Formats: sequence, C-alpha cells, structure tokens
Amino acid sequence: MNSTAEAEVYDAIIIGSGAAGLSAAQSLGRALRRTLILDTGTPRNRYAAQMHNVLGHDGTSPEELIRVGLEEAAHYGVERVDAGVHRVSESTRSSGPRELVVTLDSGTQLFARSIIAASGLTDELPAIPGLAERWGRSVLHCPYCHGWEVRGQRLAVLATTPMQVHQAQLIRQWSDRLTFFSAGAAELPAETIQRLESRGVVVDPTPVVEVTEDGGAVHVVVLEDGRSVAVDAIFTAGAHLPRDHYLRGLDLDREETPVGSFLKVDAMGTTSHDRIWAVGNVANPMATVPMSMAMGSFAGAAANAALVTEEFDLAVAGQNK
Repeated sequence: MNSTAEAEVYDAIIIGSGAAGLSAAQSLGRALRRTLILDTGTPRNRYAAQMHNVLGHDGTSPEELIRVGLEEAAHYGVERVDAGVHRVSESTRSSGPRELVVTLDSGTQLFARSIIAASGLTDELPAIPGLAERWGRSVLHCPYCHGWEVRGQRLAVLATTPMQVHQAQLIRQWSDRLTFFSAGAAELPAETIQRLESRGVVVDPTPVVEVTEDGGAVHVVVLEDGRSVAVDAIFTAGAHLPRDHYLRGLDLDREETPVGSFLKVDAMGTTSHDRIWAVGNVANPMATVPMSMAMGSFAGAAANAALVTEEFDLAVAGQNK
C-alpha cells in the first residue's frame, strides 16, 4: 500500500466482505467507483456449513457465497485487502472533495470519500462448557435458517434472556418434542408456563451447566441438579456485539434495542454522518443473508448518489469537472 502522503483517495472503502459488504461493492463497482474492501475473513456465519432461506442459494456454504461475491466484485474493479480497521476519522488534508481517514490495525492510513460499515457482529454465547464449540452446527439461533434440517427431532431452547420465551414458542413450529430450559429467562409467570405447556413444551427451570455428546450425534444437556437430558439440537442466543469499534470516535447516533446498542441508520443505511453507511448485522442484528444483501445494495447506491451530488456541486463552484 502507498504511504499516507502518497495515498490515492478511494471513492468508497467498505469494511467487511460478507453479504452486505459485497452487495455494496457490486453496486459501487458497477457505478465505476474506485472501491476497496477491507476485511479480516471472520464473517458471523462462518460456523455454518450451509445457508438456507436464501433464494437461489439454498444449501450453499457461506464461504462459497463470499468466494463468488469477491470474484464478481473484482470483475468490476473492486479491490480487497486483508486488514483490520482500527479507526475512522475526519480528514482535513484537502479543500476539495471531503475525505475520511481509515487507520488500519497496522497503522497504515487510507483515504476515502465514503465509508460503508459492513463488519457484522459477534455472538457472545453463555459461558457453558460445550456450547460455543457446537455453534452453527447443532447449537443454533435461527429456525428459518436451520429449522427444516432438525424438524421433528428432540429440540431444546436454552434461554439467556426473557425474550427467548418467544423463541421457544417459535421453535415449537418445527417439532413437538421441545424442552425449554428457562433459567436464563428468570422466573416465568404461571400463565407463561401454562401457555408453553398447552402445546406440549416441557419447561425446565433448572440451570444448564454443560453440553456434551454421547459419542454420536445426540447431545446431552447436563443440569445443575445432576440430571441429563438428551436432545438432537439446541437453539439459543448470545449477546449481540456489533463490530463497530472503529467508528466510536465519531460519536455517531445509536439506538438502544432489546438486544443491544446499534448504530442508528435510515432506510438506505445512512448513519448520522452523511458519508458513512452501516449495513447488515453491524446495524441490524436480525438481518438475514437476503436482508443484508438488499441493505448493502441500497447503501452502495446511496453512497454513489452522494458522491455524484458532490461532484456536481464542486463543478458548479469551479473546483472539479
């Protein structure tokens, strides 16, 4: 890469090369914008072997989608560099087009006229031995992504918050053999227990202390009182930690949601900074792959539109052609 003094200015730097980032890259590349993707190769869904509920890509692995997406982006001139981002800040080095400075973990500085944050989030699972090791394979979070594959089996919902009462009701659609380990949801009202039990859900308030295997595909949920419950798959949810640390110095507006604090964006993914967009799970923890694709495509178009407007404004002022 060029040094700070020699660095050319990118029209857009996209942070993250998952579904959202690659969709944004394709929009910008096709708009003839000099675009760079920065990524560390750790997408949220890397633990899953396949994607589902993704039209035209059912059963495709997340790795394959990214591979093809990078090829398509490269076809339109988009570059990619394997690098982490430490900070995004304002630049004052130019009196022409506005710029932002992207400082990499290595200390290298790059310049961009627009930034699209598509760096996703981290799922911080409960500190229960055996849970994280099976995340994305038999410890799951989304029934629309994984429910069909475990339909009719012995399922469990491991609560981490009161919100997972809803998850327990939802998972019941895929199997009538469901146990709700409710300790993480606090003490449930009697009417809630009755509601779950009315459709055959077994409610067990005993804390889970470990998840093991019996040597095969069956999981054994070990409870605090010494009991063991055999299940085939577990649904749960971790804390949603958006990977937006590099934007914290800009004091962008945020929204406090039931599942955490996230950047506040409009329908096009625009943040409170008019040159920064945030798309995919970094802004919406519930966004699926198709939703992230759409968000990225919108944000790429919005960034291009902002640059077009600036270029005409500068031309009128005699600063640019």
